[in-house]
Amino acid sequence: MTDIDQELRRDRKPTRRSARKRGFLLFLRDLLIIFVIAIVVSFVVKTFLIRSFFIPSESMRETLQVHDRIIVNQLVPELVPIERGDVVVFRDPGGWLPPAAPIEQNPIVASVDWLLSVVGLSAPDSNDHLIKRVIGLPGDHIVCCNALGQMSVNGVPLDESPYVTLPVGDTRVSRDDFETTVPADSLWVMGDNRYNSKDSRYNGDTPGKGFVPIDNVVGRAFVVSWPLSHWAWLDNYPGVFAGVPESGE
Repeated sequence: MTDIDQELRRDRKPTRRSARKRGFLLFLRDLLIIFVIAIVVSFVVKTFLIRSFFIPSESMRETLQVHDRIIVNQLVPELVPIERGDVVVFRDPGGWLPPAAPIEQNPIVASVDWLLSVVGLSAPDSNDHLIKRVIGLPGDHIVCCNALGQMSVNGVPLDESPYVTLPVGDTRVSRDDFETTVPADSLWVMGDNRYNSKDSRYNGDTPGKGFVPIDNVVGRAFVVSWPLSHWAWLDNYPGVFAGVPESGE
């Protein structure tokens, strides 16, 4: 082999190594771009379309179990109107929840939790929200209970058997009688586990008098996503409210 051939081989080796190094750096760059785009898309989806919450209480049994994770449609009520029977997540109107103790986390866990919350896979603020079923819309007149133990909305008794949970042998859908008219821009909400739910009935001494401002609604829960054994669509049972006239009719 001549001196010229040896020199050419020496020149090629660094070139090949440089090409491999450059290819690896390009791969890392593309991977980083894909990761950033995924984070941005997830953030947009979580902020404007859907997000995840977990269930911290038993107020919606048997529809929802403690620690179930649900997916919430955030287009409700901004673009899609709320309907009677919808299961909604809402911010505490004030006084519904006891003061929450601060959660202490080590920096690593806190950082991971924050990142997951950005993309909607974690819900660290679930304890600041509540979930109930909408029974009354603005202007609705709600009365409970009639001789059959049913609740009435605008004079029409409801058969809530598809979703309500009652103690064995009890047919009254509320332990206590009540009568109310829902004010403008507000909702009357109740838990499906009627004898174990601190809902609109039992928050009359709060600033909102038990009503939930529509502006406090984060969205409508439409699916149980976790655990997989509990996976289910969340129905608003339109048949239960089919005969109810609009308020004022």
